[in-house]
Order: sequence, then C-alpha cells, then structure tokens
Amino acid sequence: MDYVISPLTPEDEPFLWRMLYEAAHLAEEGNLTMEDLMHHPDLAKYVKNWDYEKDTGYVATLLPSYQPVGAAWLRLLTEENKGYGYVNDQTPELAIAVLPEYRNHGIGTQLLHHLLAIAPAYYPSISLSIRSSNPALHLYQRLGWQVVEGIEIINRVGGTSFIMKIDFDK
Repeated sequence: MDYVISPLTPEDEPFLWRMLYEAAHLAEEGNLTMEDLMHHPDLAKYVKNWDYEKDTGYVATLLPSYQPVGAAWLRLLTEENKGYGYVNDQTPELAIAVLPEYRNHGIGTQLLHHLLAIAPAYYPSISLSIRSSNPALHLYQRLGWQVVEGIEIINRVGGTSFIMKIDFDK
C-alpha cells in the first residue's frame, strides 16, 4: 500500500471531523452522526476552526488516488477549554485515527513518528486520553509514553480511560 504523509492544512478540516469520529469511537455509542459530533462541545474542540496558530498535524493519503485515510494532530487546549487528555496549558493533546479498512498497516505509527519528530521544537510534552481497551496503548508505550498516575476516568461509554504523556528532553 503506497501512501504519503503531508502536513495538515485548513482544507483538511472536513476529513479531521471524520477522523475525530473514529478516534472518539462514536460508532460504538449507537446512532450518533457526524452532525452530533460537530455539536458535541467536549469533542468538537479538537477540530472546530482547525488551523489555530499552534495547530499542527499530518494526513496520510493513498497513492495514486489521493484519498485521505488517516490523520494525527495536536491541539493546545487550555484549562478553560480542556479536553479529555488535559495535563496543563503548555501540553497539547494528540488526536489520531485511521479509517478502519486501513488499520494495521503501519499508517498510524508513521503519522505518530512524523508528529514526534517536530513536536519537541514547540512543546515540552504531548498528552492523550486513551481507553484501557485500545490496542494502540502498546504502541504508545513502545514510543515512550507513560500513564499519568492517579488519573483514571470513566469514559462516555462507561469504560476506563486514562491520560498518557510523553516528555521531551530539552
């Protein structure tokens, strides 16, 4: 499978909504639609008005069709507007997803590698919220992410989630 990874642009916002739908596992919550997602205040903050000053991320696009299949992005959310993986006002939160039919081909890993290559120039660390049942947990651990101790959350579907963080040596 041939694909390219390139920086996200404001034109990618519609695809980011689709990726947020996947990342938030909304299909598991019944008949929630993309429209529901766009009006969900706790989730919409991860994409709405994409391309704030410090927004950054990457999109994976299949070749030769140029169909986007995955994205990983960082958004700095502050205490007044914190997200599920909030640690502090200097640590952006990671959101990442790959379309179901393209998972397990290394696309998510490559998207993460691209973000981790540039993030230390801008941030001291990155955080994320993850369900304890998410198989990507092991990937994050291999790449150096650590569970933030003492912060277990009952998520929207009644399962357990926690916050992970990776610190960069400055």
